[in-house]
Amino acid sequence: MQYKPHTYQQTAINHIRTHPQAALFLDMGLGKTIITLTALQQMMTEDFTVVRPLVIAPLRVARDTWPEELAKWDHLTDLTMATITGTPQQRTNALNADADIWVINRENLPWLDKQLKGDWPFDTVIIDELSSFKSHQSKRFKVLKKHRPNINRIYGLTGTPAPNSLLDIWAPFRLLDGGTRLTPTITAYRDKYFTPGRRNGHIVYDWKLKKGADTAIHNAISDITLSMKAIDHLDMPAATTIDRRVTLDAKARAIYDSMRDEMVADIGAEVIDAGSAGVLAGKLQQLAAGAIYTDDEHNWTHIHDAKFEAIDEIIEEAQGQTILIPFWFKHDLERLQAKYPEGRLLDTDKDMAEWKQGRIPIGFIHPASAGHGLNLQSGGHILVWHTPIWSLELYEQTNGRLNRQGQTHPVTIVRIITEGTIDEHIVKALERKDTTQQALIRAVSAALNANTRQAHNMS
Repeated sequence: MQYKPHTYQQTAINHIRTHPQAALFLDMGLGKTIITLTALQQMMTEDFTVVRPLVIAPLRVARDTWPEELAKWDHLTDLTMATITGTPQQRTNALNADADIWVINRENLPWLDKQLKGDWPFDTVIIDELSSFKSHQSKRFKVLKKHRPNINRIYGLTGTPAPNSLLDIWAPFRLLDGGTRLTPTITAYRDKYFTPGRRNGHIVYDWKLKKGADTAIHNAISDITLSMKAIDHLDMPAATTIDRRVTLDAKARAIYDSMRDEMVADIGAEVIDAGSAGVLAGKLQQLAAGAIYTDDEHNWTHIHDAKFEAIDEIIEEAQGQTILIPFWFKHDLERLQAKYPEGRLLDTDKDMAEWKQGRIPIGFIHPASAGHGLNLQSGGHILVWHTPIWSLELYEQTNGRLNRQGQTHPVTIVRIITEGTIDEHIVKALERKDTTQQALIRAVSAALNANTRQAHNMS
């Protein structure tokens, strides 16, 4: 695919290329990954300012998102990437691989430090989700701080840098510039910009900004910081659709494949069968989502939590912004409510009113109840499809609850897709606008026929 950067994206690319250290505060949906990869490619092949870059990211983002983005664009085809994830042996192999870019999940930084034995080989570091380094006492912070003198160029990417307090930005900027702009120590930073709030003797429970301190902090970091809000860039489409892909573990994959290929699956003491292609389609949707009914929509069995890992990362990226999650099956809702107790089903007028006021951090809604005339746009602009649905009408109506007149932010629609499952057929059908029941049955039948042909060829 050919990449034609928007004006704001080109601005961000130039900011990276012209700053050895920089923070990019970019809203979700603005394309921070492709921006950074393009800047890296140009600095490696044109500017010759980058030799061996390391990307540090959340696990799934490191394992899936960065490699997928690299493979997506034509201008990046000559670059190779090694993902330092998985087992210790897999991580060691990736670390020693002949690659252009290395990517590691942040939890493995202490392991990397131990492996390198003090010999830091990466001249450039990109921290994806810079706000996750806000604790100066964390192991990940200490590892980077130790090796910071050996890093020539360093960049931090995030949507919301200080979701709770401006205290949170000291540690990230200490990594970026060594403490030049916001003082070298957290104690000096507090003394300069804050006064103690509630306290018990020498123990301070919270800190309050001094008068004018917020402006002073912003001015101190302004020369290396680029902040972009989606609302400010009118050349963007009204809604941006992002696909987040997740993978099944071996056990869940075996159950899914058995159901797809044999129309039956053994799950513990239960034997679940599908009597027709239509029933099979529903069973496969459930398995891709993470659970399956063992009877007529009353009892269900948990299969996997792969999609929750993606939602966790989206919540982290949103940094306090509200999220609307449509669900399809009742067990989807039960599992979502158990995993995210701070969320609420938007079912009553009171629920709707509180969502619009921004008082519900995560809203759960069934597409069938998100019909015409339901205005939820004032409550948020991020919608996450836990389970892609087959109905084009309900899909578009649900997206339209946020993406409608009166919305003050460009909407981001995230679809969580389980690789190698019926999810992929559904999203393709939505894009083709071919979502009749017959089309769904054709998609399932194609998988069945392919399996039949494979078995015949092996016989």
